[in-house]
Amino acid sequence: MAFDKFKEECGLMAIYRHKEASNLCHLGLHAQQHRGQEGVGVISQVDGKFHAHKGIGLVSDNFADFDFKKLPGDVALGHVRYSTAGDQDIVNVQPLVSELSFGNVAVAHNGNLTNFDEMKEVLKKEGAIFSSNADSEIVLHLLSKEPASSPPIEALISAVTKIEGAFSLIVLFKDRIFALRDKHGFRPLSIGKIGDSYVFASETCAFGILGAKFIRDIKPGEIVELTDEGELKSYFPFGNNKSTPCIFEHVYFARPNSKIFGRQVYKTRLQMGRELAKENPVEADLVVPVPDSGVPAALGYSQESGIEFQLGLIRSHYVGRTFIEPKQSIRDFGVKIKHSPNDEIIEGKRLVLIDDSIVRGTTSKKLINMLKKAGAKEVHLMISSPPITDPCYYGIDTPEKSQLIAANKSIEEIREYLEVDSLTYLSVEGLYKSVESDVGSYCDACFTGNRPVKIKSGKKDSEQLGMFS
Repeated sequence: MAFDKFKEECGLMAIYRHKEASNLCHLGLHAQQHRGQEGVGVISQVDGKFHAHKGIGLVSDNFADFDFKKLPGDVALGHVRYSTAGDQDIVNVQPLVSELSFGNVAVAHNGNLTNFDEMKEVLKKEGAIFSSNADSEIVLHLLSKEPASSPPIEALISAVTKIEGAFSLIVLFKDRIFALRDKHGFRPLSIGKIGDSYVFASETCAFGILGAKFIRDIKPGEIVELTDEGELKSYFPFGNNKSTPCIFEHVYFARPNSKIFGRQVYKTRLQMGRELAKENPVEADLVVPVPDSGVPAALGYSQESGIEFQLGLIRSHYVGRTFIEPKQSIRDFGVKIKHSPNDEIIEGKRLVLIDDSIVRGTTSKKLINMLKKAGAKEVHLMISSPPITDPCYYGIDTPEKSQLIAANKSIEEIREYLEVDSLTYLSVEGLYKSVESDVGSYCDACFTGNRPVKIKSGKKDSEQLGMFS
């Protein structure tokens, strides 16, 4: 079954100078499992020598009963990822490692390089041999071209100023670690501390499980260098540029208990629900979320409208990403095994059904049909974000434009297709009110088509771009 939600491409984690670095790194990745569920890797380091454990699938599956003595040392770098179709291969699981003239280097990347195809062709003509399909490997090839005598920061700046697009990177050298975000700050990356040890993570929810203290976000366009001496340095090699972090991190990707781009995600999603209620009042008996991603916005809608909140749909949390789906015997098996209607709650009731987004519309249609069969009198579908009309090229796995329902149908046509009594989306202005920012201060290309970075792949907008990290 084709996915009916956007998928984040990966999550980063690093522990620097802690005696249980690899174990803590794996726990931090577990907290960020929502950012990638198809591959996991952890690399530890002792005196410049790397030790790796990688696998396809979940963190818990790959580290069940794992002996962390196999990942010795007090430095660890980890990564969880999604893959694009056909690329679920162990060679693409990060962190990626290479032996360069100045020693071993490991790279973990969240994002997508918009000049990937262009840079890959240039490097191949210069003799580079690629061992994976991950655009992150570009960074290692660029570093390999730097003189052995170059200071690590100079080599890194020379490399990363040649790449474009969305990249939050953690790069591990023998005696130091670097963490950086692209000049637009598309993807999150934060710094924390456990005692005297530093921690880096894509989301602050990873700090909670480790007992780490949040220090700050890495700024857009900033490179943070941390040496063995514990000295923290900051560089800004990209010049002054307008930051445009991804607003969809607030809408869907990030965990509600994370703090993203300076804002707590849960509070932002509550406000999205409140703004939705202000813009779209309706006569109804119950507010029902599509769990789990629709819950905070539904609570906000309920609080603002005064309509009672109830769990009219119950989600099973014991469903894996893969299962055998009968072709004929049980129609809509995939949706039914994940969500079940709470019949006694919804029977005879007028429902405001809240979800965070509609991508293809197939799952929404099945859920609405399920609610009506369970006795719902009316279903008013409210979406706590604007219509998704364009694919993302900045680190999110999205369908082609031809498969995005809002790019090909009007809101009324979508309402008819879904067979709901009404359908409303949060406006772009309402979304920006929820994040308390001016319109255009985030990347909202999936809603507006306004791209902060030009695509240089030579591909049409309707096509996927390269290999996502």
